[in-house]
Amino acid sequence: MLKLLRMLKPYRVLVFFVLLFVFLQSLSDLYLPTLLSDIVDNGVVKGDYPYIWKIGSFMLLFALVGGICSIGASFLSAKSAGGFGRDLRSRVFAHVEKYSLHEFDKIGTASLITRTTNDITQVQQVLMMMMRVMVAAPMMCFGGIIMALYKDAHLSLIIIAIVPILAIVILTIVSRGVPLFKVMQVKIDKLNLVLRENLTGIRVIRSFNRTKHEQARFNDANLDLTNTAIKVNRIMASLMPIMMLVLNFASLFIIWFGGLRIDSGNMAVGDLMAFIQYAWQIMFALIFASMMFVMIPRASASAARINEVLNMVPDINDPADGSAKRASGRGELTFDNVSFHYPGAEMPALSNISFTAGPGEVTAIIGGTGSGKSTLINLIPRFYDVTDGSIKIGGVDVREITQENLRAGIGLVPQKAMLFTGTIAENIRFGKSDATDEEIRHAAVVAQAFDFVSEMNDGFDSPIAQGGTNVSGGQKQRLSIARALVRKPSIYLFDDSFSALDFKTDAKLRAALRRETTEATVLIVAQRVSTVMDADRIIVLDDGKVSAIGTHRELLQSSSVYHEIVTSQLSEEEIA
Repeated sequence: MLKLLRMLKPYRVLVFFVLLFVFLQSLSDLYLPTLLSDIVDNGVVKGDYPYIWKIGSFMLLFALVGGICSIGASFLSAKSAGGFGRDLRSRVFAHVEKYSLHEFDKIGTASLITRTTNDITQVQQVLMMMMRVMVAAPMMCFGGIIMALYKDAHLSLIIIAIVPILAIVILTIVSRGVPLFKVMQVKIDKLNLVLRENLTGIRVIRSFNRTKHEQARFNDANLDLTNTAIKVNRIMASLMPIMMLVLNFASLFIIWFGGLRIDSGNMAVGDLMAFIQYAWQIMFALIFASMMFVMIPRASASAARINEVLNMVPDINDPADGSAKRASGRGELTFDNVSFHYPGAEMPALSNISFTAGPGEVTAIIGGTGSGKSTLINLIPRFYDVTDGSIKIGGVDVREITQENLRAGIGLVPQKAMLFTGTIAENIRFGKSDATDEEIRHAAVVAQAFDFVSEMNDGFDSPIAQGGTNVSGGQKQRLSIARALVRKPSIYLFDDSFSALDFKTDAKLRAALRRETTEATVLIVAQRVSTVMDADRIIVLDDGKVSAIGTHRELLQSSSVYHEIVTSQLSEEEIA
């Protein structure tokens, strides 16, 4: 947690004034009981009304100063803690943006959401309390003890005896609560995961009549979190009653022994009243401290989880300053004996892949499920880095190019079409932020999306719902293709991007792409033979290895794997 507090540096002036206001408020609170003692002993007892008015005015003044300081401290602590939370969220989000897919898989999307929201909120709330309590509690406690000793040293022995008892109670309860707070955050992750899966997979859940099963699954995760929360809150809730019991017994002893000292003439009535107030100030300072002990364990668990995110070094990094290169040429893509293992996997996903794809050519990749087609595509923009070998663009290894420059020259259409909330135009412009209306229209025409877009009420200004749920799968794919086309990159990567299209639209789209990408390198991953038949080069993958490379006609004669795929999809007449 101390590591995160370094991010308070931009707010050090605000923090200084918070501490100053709390200090002045504490001085005001400590001085008020002494003024009360003077009013009673020198004003009320002696019947000196002018003295009562005079000291009473001083009390009002100090109370007013204390109130103003309290308001100022509350406002500035909230402002600085809020700024800290905002900056920390931005830092976590920016750091997560640098993660490779491996880091996302390792922590999990649901956990990252919890850490960026709930965990940071926990730390922010504790920070706001700490700025108030870390000065006020020690000062009120030790200041109260000093003032109590000043009023009556003998009676102060009661307070001195009570403080260690309260400290033992606090430490005992907190030591039992800390581990449970850590477990609780993990269970919030689990609940978030189940909820996220239910919301994103609601169509599948309903179509298979699994609503009750998912409800039971959610209830189990929810009950597990609830039981842990009840257990930890029971432990922490016992703190306040125990402390109040000790404080009330302390007050009882103070009044009893104080009365005996007044009766013996060793103590004035006003001093006893002031002493009782100092005792309560000491006790409440300890209560505030105990509240911090309740909040800090949970915040510490949250801070550890946030630090885990910030300390995780991405596997994929840009080259050192000065050593970064730019790809030369117009996007010639070369795989040189490339192999790749997924982290923790025993078998390689790809082994010894070698081929060259040039500008103006269409290179198709086909193979069975699990043959490594999508993995191969993901290596080009460095979503993962190769284990062995190298991938070169224009003769330059992709690892020697910054990720920003590398991806600026790539137009990727992923296997699962992803659209964002906003308009159709905004989604296409996602590929090129400064694209003109004419460029957006042209990209939609090439992607065979213009017809259905123009039929919508607002055309390109029509809204897209979250996840693109208000358009069909084929429409999502065509809009994703338009988003890549408007970018005008040197390399196009189509990862099974035509699977939701009918054969007629598929053929028209590929013909339009041919005309549009005459100077670009095009890689198409496909399951359908009809999609890859006209490619300049077809790479057949089998079990992560290149089984054969050639044209459709060549592979029909030379590759048994390709022939098997073709015969499973086309009739003898179509093959001929």
